[in-house]
Amino acid sequence: MLRAQLLEWNRTEADYPRESTIAGLFCAQAARTPDAVALIANEQKLTYRELDERSNRLARHLQSLGVTPETLVGISMGRCAALVVGMLAILKAGGAYVPLDPSYPKERLSLVIEDSGMTVLVTNTETRPRIPIDNGKLTVVDAKDTVIARESSDAVSSAAISNNIAYVIYTSGSTGRPKGVMVENRNVVNFLTGMDRDLGCEPGVWLAVTSVSFDISVLEIFWTLTRGFTVVFHGDEGSSTVADEIARHHVTHLQMTPSLARMLTLDARAFAALGSLKQILLGGETVPAALLHHLRQVFTGEIHNMYGPTETTIWSTTCRTEEADSLVSIGKPIANTQIYILDEQFNQVPVGEVGELFIGGDGVARGYWNRPDLTAERFLTIETLQSGRIYRTGDLARFLPDGSIEFLGRADYQIKLRGHRIEPGEIEALLEKRPGVRQAVIVLREDREGDKRLVAYLVADAAATATAATLRSALDAQLPEYMVPSTFVFLDALPLTDNGKIDRKALLKLPPPTPAAATSQASPEPATEIERVVARIWQEALGVRSVGMDDNFFDLGAHSLTVAEVHARLQEALGREIALLDLFQFSTVNALAGHLAGSQAQSQLSDRAQRRRLARQR
Repeated sequence: MLRAQLLEWNRTEADYPRESTIAGLFCAQAARTPDAVALIANEQKLTYRELDERSNRLARHLQSLGVTPETLVGISMGRCAALVVGMLAILKAGGAYVPLDPSYPKERLSLVIEDSGMTVLVTNTETRPRIPIDNGKLTVVDAKDTVIARESSDAVSSAAISNNIAYVIYTSGSTGRPKGVMVENRNVVNFLTGMDRDLGCEPGVWLAVTSVSFDISVLEIFWTLTRGFTVVFHGDEGSSTVADEIARHHVTHLQMTPSLARMLTLDARAFAALGSLKQILLGGETVPAALLHHLRQVFTGEIHNMYGPTETTIWSTTCRTEEADSLVSIGKPIANTQIYILDEQFNQVPVGEVGELFIGGDGVARGYWNRPDLTAERFLTIETLQSGRIYRTGDLARFLPDGSIEFLGRADYQIKLRGHRIEPGEIEALLEKRPGVRQAVIVLREDREGDKRLVAYLVADAAATATAATLRSALDAQLPEYMVPSTFVFLDALPLTDNGKIDRKALLKLPPPTPAAATSQASPEPATEIERVVARIWQEALGVRSVGMDDNFFDLGAHSLTVAEVHARLQEALGREIALLDLFQFSTVNALAGHLAGSQAQSQLSDRAQRRRLARQR
């Protein structure tokens, strides 16, 4: 009975163009709607014809540099139209793109460049200085080069087939070395078909907010551009807000992590703007039922909960949530995907029992670039299952009586934070290389609902000079922002289990840590009204008891979502627009309050001058 039931739940067969590539599907859409707007980025608009022709020129240039199927090509630019042109061009040339987020530390980017063996990098003048380039090994292509503009815009002939790699995205590695996931064109084409069934095929306007180094950007860019959508690229820091872009461009679809959704609900304008959307997609981490209920206060459209690791091509299960849901499941498998929940002997567990989640089907990626050992460990073939290769997720789950799946966390120590998978071992390995640090353990704490933070627990030598500030500075130079712990806690010894292993559960039971950079007696208290407003908002957002004038926002545990939350609250409290970049540039209460007071005074002077000019004109 169990086997028959599970077979029925995994009966997800659906036709899709198995021989097609992503580039081929885009070209077909461009031929159908050449004059429709395909992309809006920083107020620049490209029609499908223009995007097609610009990517053809660059693809032809890349082919002249030797890009063929299975060639890995790096791409690194800010969120501009040229970024999408470059991604399409690499695919049209037959290659596979490897995204390099220019906001990542140079050491991290160097690791990816070296590990991938890429010999060509597509970038632009603005981004190039941020990328560690060895001119002896890497051919750098400037997307704005006039040589490219002279290439033919005619369709490009490519030898790429559906089994060729489309992209390699690097994720956190447990040994301190990031690993590249190889995803083939056929994996993506199958995924696009699965989204047709779950989201429908009616074109709309999609606000793309995700870094292309995060695989859910593939849905935002390629499902949309092969289905006739207009894609609006959310700008880099300091440009338009999500609320502005939703209103200006009449956005219909938005995909985001629950953390970002929670942050938007704290901004009155952004929260109201969500009400005009048709579909919201949430994924990358657990969706709290409370968040859904909150969103339903303004939003009456479809909310989808999505689940899936990079290794099985973006999303593998989906669930259309309902307002009354008290338990938010991750739904059921998408087209041509099978879900298995197995025990330690790889036997299927009964409905309702907890086991490890395995994924099979046409979304299962080729494996890890140049890591056959790790590929063999995570991509398995189990003869008793009807799928071929299946991916071992390391996630715990169980089937519910209706065939939907409840996600129950990790079987190992891997962390999901703001949509990113993080291997604590990678951070721990870097910390234990620092002078004086004997042991380091990374845990994810949620001491306030919805506010998840990485905390580093450390044991240091008695004479060690390691401090929270020096360790954070070292990690800032090596890791993306989302992997740097918010707080560093020094202990005399780490708690151990009865069998001598580090007791991570005991660490989570310790009192909430106070940031190491919390107010010292030497830091004066806020005195002016604007200083008190800034300090109060920081305290509430960061969950600290007090904030002094000289305390650094980021040393107190701020991260990118905290910045956005504080930005919204400051604008509301002060009743005026504030540049988001100000929070990065002026990172103490003293500096930020001084800047805001100065800009306010300047604005008042300008207003008085304007009134005097008008009076003279009268």
